[in-house]
Amino acid sequence: MSNRLQLAASASLIALIFLCLSWELWLAPLKPGGSWMAAKSFPLLLPLFGILKGRRYSYQVSSLLALLYLLEGSVRATSDAGPSQWLAVIETLLALVFFVSVVAYARLSAPSRTPQD
Repeated sequence: MSNRLQLAASASLIALIFLCLSWELWLAPLKPGGSWMAAKSFPLLLPLFGILKGRRYSYQVSSLLALLYLLEGSVRATSDAGPSQWLAVIETLLALVFFVSVVAYARLSAPSRTPQD
């Protein structure tokens, strides 16, 4: 079960990074030619290696970070129009999958829940 959660968290995090970059640079940037809003993907790079290695602390911290992207996606999904609105819906879904998987992984990997030898 924890392997599936780790895979879901890793895949959704990587997809969220690529979505944020491509959204603000090519797909629907705020300004033609790209915008500095692409920098919103940089905080997602901080926990990336910890998530890929299965470090519990990275999962705990990432759960708080995921909420920011969930919030931004839901706000832009209701306020933007056109392609930006659909990209915001995708961001919301990816952030939701990421949030649920990191919280579930952190909960399952708690020292009180792991089998003792």
